Amino acid sequence: MLSIQSVSKNYGKNQALQDATLSIPAGSCYGLVGPNGAGKSTLLKILSSIIQDYTGKVDMPKPEDIGYVPQEICLEQTLSAASNLHFFGRLYGLRGKELRQRTEEVLAEIGLSKRGKDKIIEFSGGMKRRINIGCALMHQPKLLIMDEPTVGIDPQSRKYIFDMIHQLIKKGCTIIYASHYMEEVETLCDHVAFIDHGKILQESSMDALLQQHVTPAVFVKGQLSPPSKLAASDNITEKNRGHLITTNQPLAMMDQILHHYKNDADKLEQLQLVQPKLEDVFFQLTGSALRDKSS
Repeated sequence: MLSIQSVSKNYGKNQALQDATLSIPAGSCYGLVGPNGAGKSTLLKILSSIIQDYTGKVDMPKPEDIGYVPQEICLEQTLSAASNLHFFGRLYGLRGKELRQRTEEVLAEIGLSKRGKDKIIEFSGGMKRRINIGCALMHQPKLLIMDEPTVGIDPQSRKYIFDMIHQLIKKGCTIIYASHYMEEVETLCDHVAFIDHGKILQESSMDALLQQHVTPAVFVKGQLSPPSKLAASDNITEKNRGHLITTNQPLAMMDQILHHYKNDADKLEQLQLVQPKLEDVFFQLTGSALRDKSS
């Protein structure tokens, strides 16, 4: 769908992007993850043609095939939902019957068919977010760029947006999804790139990334001490009044623990396979220091 080669962008002395290189497969939901000030928003604005003064090469669809959902709500509060959709539809050349029909379709897609005539100022935060996304969908883009689209919304609206994204992917739309919510990226994305200090640290499929950076673990809680015989590569730490054992052979470890409790089964309180999480990879690659600057 698109490739980004050695893209750099400076704001005076501040380098927001440095030789960023990515390859985004068509039909994927591609997660862009990084701390505050990492360069995510700058990169998305370059991809959406908002920023045009940069160095490097970007091969991507035509601007008319791209939809952009900014982090900020970009709606006219005193106009109705339908009027806001009309405005963005006209920017992409929709007119007359086609514009009215597409407005009704988008209102249905975002679950607001009955609220089209109501003013944006009357809407909840979650409803505004859905309209914000709807404006980017008016021209049925092949590529949808989403910058933190679920900030500050309720769980019901978040689930509705997730369902919308799944439907768009089924229709062949490629999505770039930037978020600092790790669980959202894990749920939605099949590929992910980590960015920090304007540099792409790593990009890969979600499964390959987790397997490369995170060792599986087993959590055990019980009245007996953990088994005394552990492999040299295993690591055990105390957690939640139990023990977390990181191991490259988690199923064998669980079998070993069950054998350890064979004669004292009533003393085993909890045994759980701990799946790798994207958040663990995030901290490995970017660290845990708090960032307060914007990008």
